Amino acid sequence: MAEAQDIQRLVEEIADHVRRNPPASQAGRQGQGAPSVRTARVAPESIRSNADLAPYIDHTLLKPEATREDVARVAREAAEHGFATVCVNSSHVATVAGILAGSRSVPIAVVGFPLGAALSSAKAFEAREAIAAGAREIDMVVHVGALKARDYTLVLEDISQVVEASRPYPVKVILETSLLSRDEKIAACVLSKAAGAAFVKTSTGFGSGGATVEDVALMRQVVGEDVGVKASGGIRSAEDALKMIQAGANRLGASASVAIVSGERSTAKY
Repeated sequence: MAEAQDIQRLVEEIADHVRRNPPASQAGRQGQGAPSVRTARVAPESIRSNADLAPYIDHTLLKPEATREDVARVAREAAEHGFATVCVNSSHVATVAGILAGSRSVPIAVVGFPLGAALSSAKAFEAREAIAAGAREIDMVVHVGALKARDYTLVLEDISQVVEASRPYPVKVILETSLLSRDEKIAACVLSKAAGAAFVKTSTGFGSGGATVEDVALMRQVVGEDVGVKASGGIRSAEDALKMIQAGANRLGASASVAIVSGERSTAKY
């Protein structure tokens, strides 16, 4: 009970800051929520086979050395297995969009990746360009330094600019949880929700750690049921995936997607 009260205190403190310091990019559109996207948690009992995990997986390739051929292979895998999306760097979105045309999988672009320290205007520009190239979801990295400095106004404005630039498509905010304290994770979730993000996401896969059950459960507790939670980083098997879903994740980021739905365990980092 004490833990829940502590979380509520932090949520109220940050929400009060948001009310007193609304982001400039939200002027004239208060009350608009996140774009329509499936954010409800997954019922674990609905996963009856490894293949049932496919619609919840963002099949991911973010390595700097990835070639066009590598990206094309990943896109074909997504179409074959029915993964929710293919998550790539923005320069590869057009390739992915072309291959996925007519399939149920859609392209995601990462923005401000992997550090999150770019100018907000640069992140917003990258999001617009990625959407023009065919991205239908945007995963942005939070400004970690501003978050740790408790510069909530900057963090809120940073996310809001990307959300606005990405409309009508949903934005996920990558927290890079391995760099954050518990209170900072709570703050990031509250600010992401206030800025209109559709999801909060654990990790880039390039930090010092990936998704944990504890972090996913905390994020779900803070954002509630109307914002999604994406677990990413270190999910290498169906067992790993189910643990994250049971903790509250309703989207999974993985480069080991094919192994996951095939009942194998991968050694992939992401």
